[in-house]
Amino acid sequence: MVQSKNQRKADVLRTNLPEPLDSVDARILDLIQHDASLSVAEIADRVGLSSSPCWRRIKRLEDVGVIRGRVTLLDREQLGLAFEVYATVKLSLPTKENLDLFETAVKNWPEVVQCATVTGGEDYVLRIVTRDIHDFDDFLREKLLSSGLVSNCQSRIVVRGVKDSTAVPLGLVSPHVAGLNGA
Repeated sequence: MVQSKNQRKADVLRTNLPEPLDSVDARILDLIQHDASLSVAEIADRVGLSSSPCWRRIKRLEDVGVIRGRVTLLDREQLGLAFEVYATVKLSLPTKENLDLFETAVKNWPEVVQCATVTGGEDYVLRIVTRDIHDFDDFLREKLLSSGLVSNCQSRIVVRGVKDSTAVPLGLVSPHVAGLNGA
């Protein structure tokens, strides 16, 4: 039997969450992911709850791991960190031990702001941020390539960012969020 799009969405929610997201939970998440500085009172007002029930919902969403944390987003260009590179990395020998060693090293390199394992001819994609091309070259030589684990690295320098969002597409898992965008 072929499942409809809505049935698949409902199955995903049942699989990943102890309770499905209702419209209030979805609205709370959408507000928080667009502005984590909102107070519980402000969120409660926007979703039509009093502060205590709103706080309990937020706490429950934190306890089940839907809300992993709240951060302040910094403008890296204002801080002089305008050089951004995406690099694909292939390990010399992608054994479990080497994968673990590489991932441990990456976690200790502040220049790497994102790292993902990928399919295809490479093992990883890294997003690297430095002050300039000289700092990037230092990172390549002194950290990435000197690790002894990398057989190939191909870099793509970002000329201009087009979209940079930390918001997850809640509309894909909850029909209650479509078009909200923090409004």
